[in-house]
Amino acid sequence: MTSEDSFVQPAIPRFVGHYDHWSMLMENFLRCKEYWQVVETGFFAATNDTDLLDEQQKAIADQRLKDL
Repeated sequence: MTSEDSFVQPAIPRFVGHYDHWSMLMENFLRCKEYWQVVETGFFAATNDTDLLDEQQKAIADQRLKDL
């Protein structure tokens, strides 16, 4: 058994009807993963009329494949 096999990933908190508790768990989870800044500030997505480099287009395509 490798060290990777014994690593337990934290479960993403599932909403089951108690919003106040769930939102606190989600905020803590996102802060732990250093994603909370995206919630606070948002992000800019490329529009269709934006000229992207081939590398940027490939990165966007790869991210879309991961999301599937």
